[in-house]
Amino acid sequence: MKIRYLVLALIVLSITSIFIGVKGITPFDLFHLTEDQAHILLVSRIPRLISIVIAGVSMSVIGLLMQQLTRNKFVSPTTAGTMDCARLGILVAMLLFAEATPLQKIAVAFVFTLAGTYLFMKILDRIRFRDTIYIPLVGLMFGSVVTSISTFFAYKFNLIQNISSWLQGNFATVMKGRYELLYISIPMLVIAYLYANRFTIAGMGEDFAANLGLNYRLVVNMGLVIVAVVASVNILSVGIIPFLGLVIPNIVSIYQGDHLKKIAPHTALLGAVFVLFCDILGRILIYPYEIPIGLTVGVIGSGMFIYLLMRRKAYDV
Repeated sequence: MKIRYLVLALIVLSITSIFIGVKGITPFDLFHLTEDQAHILLVSRIPRLISIVIAGVSMSVIGLLMQQLTRNKFVSPTTAGTMDCARLGILVAMLLFAEATPLQKIAVAFVFTLAGTYLFMKILDRIRFRDTIYIPLVGLMFGSVVTSISTFFAYKFNLIQNISSWLQGNFATVMKGRYELLYISIPMLVIAYLYANRFTIAGMGEDFAANLGLNYRLVVNMGLVIVAVVASVNILSVGIIPFLGLVIPNIVSIYQGDHLKKIAPHTALLGAVFVLFCDILGRILIYPYEIPIGLTVGVIGSGMFIYLLMRRKAYDV
């Protein structure tokens, strides 16, 4: 797939997204916008578009980064317990720091996300049977344990409904003043791209990296920090978007290979296009109501995941 086609698709879907909504705004209205229409564009539609693009790009790239570091195509924030640890961190922030600012909640979620992701990597180091499917199953079990802990305390303190609705992936609540934290993801993605060659070498194993003079632990820890920051920011801003960091890197690697720096732009663009498509689909299926992005991406992404599992023998994973 040529990158120019992805750019074209992103532009077309972005324009389409701006003009879809309960309040009818057409491209011709841009030449004589009313005050109400201008307010909707600036406060809701454009911030929503920006958040969709940033979330799609960032979650796809950190999924690619996790797959590179773990040397497993079926590892992602969804299947490694990363999202579950971030959920636990946000719950702890809500319980212990009720008056905390969003940035402080991100800091708490970051600590839990980083600790959980690091623990998952340590579990991988101790697993001798490194089957392609076995490792993400371990991650899913690890995430289930963390989720059980979160659910227990959420029930105990009567927060289960609050946290369930709040953490469900949904762009409907995105508006000016409530999405800007997503910009924190941008410098993290820039660092990931600049160090892409090092992450590629680290993905070949500790011994191989040491022979090339690379500080393996430093590079891996840097990657884990990037994953933790991006995951925390996205969950707190737009909620959990399942399977995004899993299926997009796999699709790109099928036709572009596994070199991180080469496929990172394709992964970022395809992730943005995919989330935009799912968001538009969710907004028109039951118009004027809306299906949350977590549901549309979850349904489509899970189907794609099953397809990848069934064809895994067709290419090297």
